[in-house]
Amino acid sequence: MRLGVLDVGSNTVHLLVVDAHLGAQPTPQLSDKTVLRLAEHIDAAGKITRRGADDLVAAALSARKQAKAHDCDELLAFATSAVRDAANGAEVIARVLDEAGVDLQVLDGTDEARLTFLAVRRWLGWSAGHILCMDIGGGSLELAAGVDEDPAVALSVPLGVGRLTREWFSADPPGRQEIADLRDHVAKSIAGPAARLREAGVPDRVVATSKTFRTLARLSGAAPSADGPRVRRVLTRAGLAQIAAFIARMTSADLAELDGVSEGRAHQTLAGAVVAAEAMDALGVTEVELCPWALREGVILRRLDWFHGDALDPYR
Repeated sequence: MRLGVLDVGSNTVHLLVVDAHLGAQPTPQLSDKTVLRLAEHIDAAGKITRRGADDLVAAALSARKQAKAHDCDELLAFATSAVRDAANGAEVIARVLDEAGVDLQVLDGTDEARLTFLAVRRWLGWSAGHILCMDIGGGSLELAAGVDEDPAVALSVPLGVGRLTREWFSADPPGRQEIADLRDHVAKSIAGPAARLREAGVPDRVVATSKTFRTLARLSGAAPSADGPRVRRVLTRAGLAQIAAFIARMTSADLAELDGVSEGRAHQTLAGAVVAAEAMDALGVTEVELCPWALREGVILRRLDWFHGDALDPYR
């Protein structure tokens, strides 16, 4: 079957079209991203702004048309932190349905962590043993660990790079005190979740997903995306420390000139480095390996399981 997956995240609206069959690797047919940065279109009342909602409706309508043009049998549309946490999230979802004809399902943070973990497990296989998985999004940080396809622990912490950049940095580049304050905030926020993950046992593999981790790994010398998804890529804590010290002094415009840093996310890179470093420290991790599959692939895999009767709900 041909599936369209529309991921409304805190940074981008991403349409992925794949040919998917149970027992086979989903084959991508189209990958189209629209940079909206919804996490930065939140007003003082915690609502998505009119402009943000208008842009989301337009992006959803375009995605539905593309999915139809590519003969998708189904369009799975879901929203994560930015819509989930917005005070007017339900109103925005209703607009998307009425004006774009797209039925957005809101995933809670635990679902995000579980589905991402599922994708990582299936990419690595059972031989990976006990996996610890981290994913830094625009609105939240997802953490999961376990030995099965359904993790023993799945958590979501409001430490996304879009959220933190908006709330903690006022200058470009931010001052030393702002960076120090952010580090303190992240360290305090992640202490409890990290303790729960450590209680789940010592991982055999520590894995990271998300654009933020891929960017940081590329800055530390990992292979470019052009080398393909099966090249082993890692990010060490020592390498991350060097990156953080280097980019802390750079403007977002200068960062965007670096190989592997996208213009739309450059200003969030430093916040991402802070979150990654504090998470690794709290978990006692010195190195993470990157996995090319994440939430979207998890949604696809769960949908296939559900279609063939192996799960009760395509989002769980």
